[in-house]
Amino acid sequence: MNNITVVANIKIKEEYKDEIYKVLETLHEQTHKNDAGCIQYDFHKNLEEENSYTFIETWENEEFLKEHSNKEHFKLFVSSIEDKIEYINVKKLEKIK
Repeated sequence: MNNITVVANIKIKEEYKDEIYKVLETLHEQTHKNDAGCIQYDFHKNLEEENSYTFIETWENEEFLKEHSNKEHFKLFVSSIEDKIEYINVKKLEKIK
């Protein structure tokens, strides 16, 4: 199986920017500590859009990514951002060359 790359963009509503930023930091930290198959899990701030962040992730395969989605820290992230973000856009990619 090929590695899976995920690019996840998220924009936080202004009134929740501090609260949700902490949630994103926790997700980043907990993923590094607890998720097997995680090759890369980088957390970036978008310099061109206020309160906008991007995770760039590389997983050994689709199974490890699915396991990540079922981890408690990921479920907490999902429930924490409900109604507190402008948008989230997630793309799953497979490298060709």
